[in-house]
Amino acid sequence: MTAFTDLLLNSKDNPTYHSCQQADFLQEVMESLQDGLLIISEAGELIYANASAHHIFHQLQQDSYEDHKLPQAIWHICELLLVSRNQSLNKVFFLSDEISLNKTKIFRVRVRWLDLTKCKDSGFLVTIENRYESMRNLAIAEVAQYHLTQRETDIWCLYRANYSYKEIAAYLYISINTVKKHMKNIHAKRRQNFLESQFSAGTLYSI
Repeated sequence: MTAFTDLLLNSKDNPTYHSCQQADFLQEVMESLQDGLLIISEAGELIYANASAHHIFHQLQQDSYEDHKLPQAIWHICELLLVSRNQSLNKVFFLSDEISLNKTKIFRVRVRWLDLTKCKDSGFLVTIENRYESMRNLAIAEVAQYHLTQRETDIWCLYRANYSYKEIAAYLYISINTVKKHMKNIHAKRRQNFLESQFSAGTLYSI
């Protein structure tokens, strides 16, 4: 797999010192991203993958995981974009799809056509979002915002992860009515938070 630094330094216009500095900076930024980030050649060669992408590869391929090998599920979306570009007069530059293994492993994959003419090639820019982790982080932020109790927190995090009331009840060993009761309290706290924020902003007026 080509290093990202090498990719930039192989471009046609290359003042070496500054290009090296910029490449190192960009690579450090991309390695720190929570989402997976990939650059793939038109032929399917993996040019660059950040640390998050490799972690996602491991989850997608599980026991068959091989370092630097692009998972077939991701390449399939790239192929769809390539076929669309080759056959359509109105060329498609972007595709999005989800890869779902189970409720805690749902990945949103976005593929964009990437013109790498300065590097004598073209290919794909791919971002992979772990939907479960994103929703879990959002739920955790909302827990603090709405001042939820521990039980409400447990229920809200599962609800945000697209668990049904029945699934939440089974997971937490409680009744569906208990789930409904806590969800009613959570929505009341959310509404109260919304009203308070509107009042503070001066957009809510009493009659």
